[in-house]
Amino acid sequence: MITLEQAQKMIETALAQGAEDGLKPLSAIVLDAGGHPLAFARADGAAPGRFDIAQAKAYGAVMLGMGGKAQMARAEAQAYFMAAVNGIYDGKTCPVPGGVLIRDESGAVIGAMGVTGDTSDNDAKVAVAGIEAAGFTAED
Repeated sequence: MITLEQAQKMIETALAQGAEDGLKPLSAIVLDAGGHPLAFARADGAAPGRFDIAQAKAYGAVMLGMGGKAQMARAEAQAYFMAAVNGIYDGKTCPVPGGVLIRDESGAVIGAMGVTGDTSDNDAKVAVAGIEAAGFTAED
């Protein structure tokens, strides 16, 4: 289980890392294992529509049990399958880097983090930093 304090730590770390790296203003969300939001933050200057993108990145990761990088590879290899998945989940997934699985010490998926605002690879990088800062294992 992810506590509110841990979720906020992940987000705080990801946004701080993004600012330190000179990235564009980021938005970040942490979802529990059922895909429900635990915490969200949008940096000053981040576009208001970023909530939905961050949530879709994280939602796809937690629902499919694979990070955004793996989802993107799957979409490139099996576009029809990923289109069907997105239809099944009412368009709530975004199969690109920046949706990162959160695993506990036993390896179980306990949630996902979604970050958006810069390149997808940079989004994933800071999400991993946030997850690891909270003491969990990240799978992007």
